Amino acid sequence: MSSSSQASQRIISLLDENSFVEIGALVTARNTDFNLKQEETPSDGVVTGYGVIDGNLVYVYSQDALVLGGSIGEMHAKKIVRLYDLAIKTGSPVIGLIDSAGLRLQEATDALNAFGEIYLKQVEASGVVPQITAIFGSCGGGLALIPSITDFTFMESEKAKLFVNSPNALEGNYKEKCDTSSAKWQSSEAGNVDVVADEATVYAQIRELVSLLPSNNEDADAYKECSDDLNRACENLDGAIEDPAVIAGQIADNGLFFETKRDYAKEMVTGFIRLNGATVGLVGNRTAIYDENGKVSEKFDDKLTAHACEKAAEFVNFCDAFDLPVLTITNATGFGSSKCDEKHVAKAAGKLVYALANATVPKVNLITGKAFGSAYVIMNSKAIGADITISWPNAQIGSMDAKLAAKIICDGKDADTVAKAAADYAQLQNNVKSAAARGYVDEIIEAADTRKYVIGAFEMLFTKRDERPAKKHGTV
Repeated sequence: MSSSSQASQRIISLLDENSFVEIGALVTARNTDFNLKQEETPSDGVVTGYGVIDGNLVYVYSQDALVLGGSIGEMHAKKIVRLYDLAIKTGSPVIGLIDSAGLRLQEATDALNAFGEIYLKQVEASGVVPQITAIFGSCGGGLALIPSITDFTFMESEKAKLFVNSPNALEGNYKEKCDTSSAKWQSSEAGNVDVVADEATVYAQIRELVSLLPSNNEDADAYKECSDDLNRACENLDGAIEDPAVIAGQIADNGLFFETKRDYAKEMVTGFIRLNGATVGLVGNRTAIYDENGKVSEKFDDKLTAHACEKAAEFVNFCDAFDLPVLTITNATGFGSSKCDEKHVAKAAGKLVYALANATVPKVNLITGKAFGSAYVIMNSKAIGADITISWPNAQIGSMDAKLAAKIICDGKDADTVAKAAADYAQLQNNVKSAAARGYVDEIIEAADTRKYVIGAFEMLFTKRDERPAKKHGTV
């Protein structure tokens, strides 16, 4: 290893012990403008190489803020591009550890071209190998696009900064008023970050994620031996209807659930679990979060919001690209009704419909609570391509809440008539058995048996093949 810099130490902290092999340690800047040749540029400000995480090959680059601020110049970018070439050839993930002042101004158009070359390689690798970015220092301007093109982004909670324009450059804003570059804002408001944590936890979480993901889009061997009972009953699972993250942890092998975009659009849960050793992507509607004492800490409407739909659509696209089956947990009655939602929710919900309908991987829908109206259709219903639909006995499936439907049907009638119509509507239309009678639900199961039945459905669907009309790509 060429140096004991912080950049190198970060790689050592991330990878299996003694597994890192550095590539391009002797590369330095070529440019000599503005006295650059007077400056030492060891490794040109980025340490690159390969190693293993739990025995799986990964490629890693780590920017060195002590070398010209970790700024990206021509040779710095060439090293990253070279790493991407190797990753694509060998079918292995790329992990970027970011700590950079951004564009190297002394290299001007050479540096700009270098940025573009990195973007190009990221696009080529997208959907071929997983790409992960972790931000430990500054990641601003054009550099902020690098995590946006990757699949998952981690941020160190205190020192990391992610921005296109600095907070002080925004009209009417300054950093103390609203730090738009902070990990908190970028994760909860912008939705650009999956996990915010201290540095040691970031390494542990990246390792956990890598162990769940296939190495590439043709990796059919991404299975772990399952030591958990496949028929394990999940007692009191129906008490977790409000939070699919709790359901995920209960039904998953050994209780492992890796949640993505944790602080953003919390009314929609996305993340990975293992079922019988195989990784499955999970998407679910959330109406409450519980604290460690079992008390409700946050509540949400049972609606599809624009942000929630976009979050879910991106996640489903990733799963489909890497051949990961998708499990949806449905409990939604309609659309968010804020001004922001009205502006964006139709387009965002369209993206979710597209992502689910377009995905050719095995798709299972578990209906736990209410599944009403268009929200039911959008959340991986049979109509848009779910392979198997499973429902808990007390779930409700229909066009709308029975009381509301009765008011519309019996407009102008007395209260008793409306009440009777509501009861009839609930029995005839919103009962899960009536949906099953029409073939929209395949199995009605006790909540405690969920793990067993969901594993069975995915096992049955393992050899699924789904041919689609020939086209270059869709346009949604």
